[in-house]
Amino acid sequence: MLELLQNPFMQRALIAAVLVGITAPAIGIYLVQRRQALMGDGIGHVAMTGVGLGFLLSTNPIWMATLVSVLGAVVMELIRWYGKTRGDIALAMLFYGGMAGGVMLINLSDAGSNANLTSYLFGSLASVSDSDVTAIVLLAAFVVLVTVGLRRQLFAVSQDEEFARVTGLPVRVLNLLIAVTAAVTVTVAMRVVGLLLVSALMVVPVAAAQQITRSFKVTFVLAVAIGTAVTLAGTVTSYYQDVPPGATIVLMAIGAFVVLTALATPLARRRAKALRAAEDVSCGVPSARESREELAV
Repeated sequence: MLELLQNPFMQRALIAAVLVGITAPAIGIYLVQRRQALMGDGIGHVAMTGVGLGFLLSTNPIWMATLVSVLGAVVMELIRWYGKTRGDIALAMLFYGGMAGGVMLINLSDAGSNANLTSYLFGSLASVSDSDVTAIVLLAAFVVLVTVGLRRQLFAVSQDEEFARVTGLPVRVLNLLIAVTAAVTVTVAMRVVGLLLVSALMVVPVAAAQQITRSFKVTFVLAVAIGTAVTLAGTVTSYYQDVPPGATIVLMAIGAFVVLTALATPLARRRAKALRAAEDVSCGVPSARESREELAV
């Protein structure tokens, strides 16, 4: 373990992994509530064009991907508002066009290669640089600030837009903010998990937490804990076993979902039993022990 922490590239990778584990479920819980679980996947396709532009213009691909992803997220929201009839076709063209444009731009650039493409699609520990860590820290701070600082407003909009509008909340502004924050999260996670797998890290820890929790607050905390645990464990496993970090992290997240789903059934039975007992007491119904004592008398 000490050997791992002494390697500079692993220090950078672990910092990035922790930030990804926190930010992905933090915004993912709102996407799940809004039934937009695959939004992160779509943004990941669009972000590929930003990566390609970064290589073509010799700039940091993370910042360029952030800019393009944010623009793509805004376009996606506009399509959702106004493209009622053929919005799905427009979104499909946006997603696939973003991926195709990114592949083309990377191959046209002097610094780009298939190895660069693979590292952004599926994640790569060795490719996380100091400038990448700086960008990830700044972007992750924005995501945490939005998802925690505006959690009440974002939760209201995610649950019921009409009710949120009646209460006076700026629904469209908040919807845009969720989309933009999701876009930023995609670029935070792409160096560790990869653009093609980042959506899974937004959704699976949230789905796993929902198996055993009932309140939004507890689900949020547990999802972030699961996300952080699997990203750290997946990063360490990737280092020692020489396996892809993105795939390892996602498979561990799915494993956590399976385990918590197995635990959910007995927990649900225990809750139901406790609820029935409480209802019996409140209604004056004697318990089984009291009934036996009365019969004995």
